[in-house]
Amino acid sequence: MPRAATTSDAFNAVAEPRRREILSYLALKERAVGDIVATLGVEQPSVSKHLRVLRDVGLVHVRREGRSMLYRTNAEAIRPLHEWAGTFERFWRNQLNRVKERAEEKVTESDQNSRRKHDLDSNKD
Repeated sequence: MPRAATTSDAFNAVAEPRRREILSYLALKERAVGDIVATLGVEQPSVSKHLRVLRDVGLVHVRREGRSMLYRTNAEAIRPLHEWAGTFERFWRNQLNRVKERAEEKVTESDQNSRRKHDLDSNKD
């Protein structure tokens, strides 16, 4: 089955890791292309192409200020991504709780083994 075009929707657009990185960077504040290039260490033509895809699917807004183009995230367009990812939050929380419980069991076992060893060493005297 052929893959959907990256410009077909927000989900396909953010499938590319560099675009997610750009979105995360823009989440902090509005930025010029040059700021994105300098901070992320990506060539300007590549950043411009990624921004175009993000703009085409509505994930970023752009405005002109003098000769600069300033980009910012479109929070409303990101909402469906957030809501979809949220459906898995319960699963992740459950998995993390299981990892935490297992780690706590290991610590308890280790503490008990240390006490036993200490008791055995004390009884040798």
